[in-house]
Amino acid sequence: MIRKRPSPMITRGSILMDNSGQMDNSGQMDALGPMTKTGPTAEHNATQAHAPHPKDYHAAKMGMWLFLFTEILLFGGLFLLYASYRMRFPQAFHAGGQTLDVFIGGLNTVVLITSSLTVAMSITALRRGEIIRCLWLLSFTVACAGAFMINKTIEWAAKFHHGLIPGSEHMAALPHGQSVFYGLYFAMTGLHGIHVVIGASLLVWVMLLIKRGKVTAADFVLLENAGLYWHIVDIVWIFLFPLFYLIS
Repeated sequence: MIRKRPSPMITRGSILMDNSGQMDNSGQMDALGPMTKTGPTAEHNATQAHAPHPKDYHAAKMGMWLFLFTEILLFGGLFLLYASYRMRFPQAFHAGGQTLDVFIGGLNTVVLITSSLTVAMSITALRRGEIIRCLWLLSFTVACAGAFMINKTIEWAAKFHHGLIPGSEHMAALPHGQSVFYGLYFAMTGLHGIHVVIGASLLVWVMLLIKRGKVTAADFVLLENAGLYWHIVDIVWIFLFPLFYLIS
């Protein structure tokens, strides 16, 4: 007769189940107690939480172009207003243009065109990894903006000295066509001057980010957008210069 072998008895001290679901042959519970789950999934989640968010460069450039479109609409409306009054008061606009300093206006045109060149060169330098050259080119662009504003201040000071102040009695006493001409001159060149200051301030801010390593050869869209803004400022002046200074 075949006798059955007795099954081994499983005692408390022989085999135990640990907290991770594996068998523990030591016969004693782990003294460390329940372990926190630190497997690959938890490490992956932690890495995703600290990873930088991806940037959409195409969306950034598209947003900048949409903003620049609003700037074009703003100055475009002023140009249409100028054209309507120019057709209504041709002689008065001709006389008003003769009082403006063509030399200062031409000098400012050369300054802004040169600044557009240097800001474009700065973008190329940054993409090549030439940080020092990029910063020097941007510094020159900001210096050109300062020179433009100094020339504009000198020109406006001369007009104020002759009593051509917006809202003054002397302006009100002028023929209606000339008062309209000077009103448009101060409004449009003054608004453009504000944009020059904003553009220069934006370039200075980008320079600081470049020095801190936040704008690099691999991430240059901020400098590129600032350069686009500066080009629009220059283009607007290229239209303002002949409309006011070369009209006579």
